[in-house]
Amino acid sequence: MAITDCEVLQNYIRLCSDGWDQGWHERNGGNLTYRMRPEEVEQCRPYFKETPGEWVNMGVQADNLKGEYFISTGSGKYFRNVSLAPQDNLCIVEINEAGDSWRIVWGLEKGGRPTSEFPSHFLNHSVRKEATNGENRVIYHAHPANLIAMTYILPLTARDFTRALWQSATECPVVFPGGVGVVPWMVPGGSDIAWATSKLMREYDAAVWAHHGLFASGPDFDTTFGLMHTIEKAAQIYLLALSAGQGKIRQTIQDDDLRAIAKEFGVTLREEFLE
Repeated sequence: MAITDCEVLQNYIRLCSDGWDQGWHERNGGNLTYRMRPEEVEQCRPYFKETPGEWVNMGVQADNLKGEYFISTGSGKYFRNVSLAPQDNLCIVEINEAGDSWRIVWGLEKGGRPTSEFPSHFLNHSVRKEATNGENRVIYHAHPANLIAMTYILPLTARDFTRALWQSATECPVVFPGGVGVVPWMVPGGSDIAWATSKLMREYDAAVWAHHGLFASGPDFDTTFGLMHTIEKAAQIYLLALSAGQGKIRQTIQDDDLRAIAKEFGVTLREEFLE
């Protein structure tokens, strides 16, 4: 048996492959982290390094993630290579008891570090863990082209993006009734964008990074991938309709229709985003 026979690694690798197949991960674009359950850590522990790596300070800190373990894609690694050589493109990191540093306990056999966006992921895990009573475990960042294109033509507000997406596909108000947040363009990889994103993720399951991509969170890999997929498909429909109508949309799902959808499916829409 190998560590990749563990169900959690198989599911993690599948999401990486699915994201690559969608075209969301050009070159080394995008990243994925997963906060492991204690029993998953124990399943993987026999494969950990005899001598873990050195502790590396993240520049951010979270008390509620002390001692946790995360699976992470590697910085500069390609999603298309994850299924071919997981041990070279993924890692498991342990968080110290101060909640401010990580060390590699498995993976990246040919060298490397967890994703350069790890500080953003880490703070987002912290706020999503608190907001969902520990339920959310996945943070997924990808570069879906249609959603990125929307950031060039819509006002960069949560209300504008949420309304455009909700009105583009009937399932959207059911899948993300709380809407999506929007982060204005910022230099990626540092603590500033990490704090800005985590502030939004206290309220939203997903946050758009202007001219860059999307952060999505969820309790498991299927739910998180499904959220990303739904948002990007709605963005594609929106742009197709706008293009085919030469900049004009003749009809769409009205606000009372959105309310009717919410009532039928038992979800609560963010009312301030409706007329």
